[in-house]
Amino acid sequence: MNITLIAAIGKNNELGKDSKLLWHIPEDLNFFKANTMNKKIIMGINTLNSLPKLLPGRKHIVLTHRNLELDPEILVFHSITELLAYIKSLNEEVMVIGGGQIYKQMIEYANKLIITKIDETKEADTFFPKINNNEWDRELLSEHEYKDIKYKHLIYKKK
Repeated sequence: MNITLIAAIGKNNELGKDSKLLWHIPEDLNFFKANTMNKKIIMGINTLNSLPKLLPGRKHIVLTHRNLELDPEILVFHSITELLAYIKSLNEEVMVIGGGQIYKQMIEYANKLIITKIDETKEADTFFPKINNNEWDRELLSEHEYKDIKYKHLIYKKK
């Protein structure tokens, strides 16, 4: 399987609060778009509901236990087993975009992490799982600063 988790996280792995992102860095949003465009993106229902609209150029996949009426364009899976069977049938990279519970469930199946590491802490209620450095090789892609916020783009590849 070709599963990549993509996230922007703070010093303490914080992701969001009240179903909202903690940081809005235009260049990083462009980085997210460039890495997810023309791909299937996997998310939980709270992440889907936090989007202003369906993200153009991407196929939305929702993993949820709830029976919901969603846009017919959205693929819905009710178990991780079903979702993984679907991913195995594909010959392409799929991107996991959140939230915290979906990252926690999917990190063990991922072979790549694309992380924006933000050099700040903020109050959060949603966190990215701890990255075990014994399982991943880390590569620094770039370092940036936006309005006094320093951040790095990192790629982790499973050892």
